[in-house]
Amino acid sequence: MTYKKIQDEVKAKHGFAPKTCWIAHIKSDNGLTTRKSPNRISSTKRKYPCPPEKRPQIEKVMKRLGYDI
Repeated sequence: MTYKKIQDEVKAKHGFAPKTCWIAHIKSDNGLTTRKSPNRISSTKRKYPCPPEKRPQIEKVMKRLGYDI
């Protein structure tokens, strides 16, 4: 699934569109990323981590779309 598809589903179901960096944060926390972005400023710190209050809704949609979270 693409980030756009995840954003569209979250917006339809929960009323907000997550930032792509939030989706990337969730994917990396669950071991679903294969590499680091070349434009990432810090390899250890995230500039915009996923807010804890938004995380359950995004993960719920990602599970429904077939991600192993």
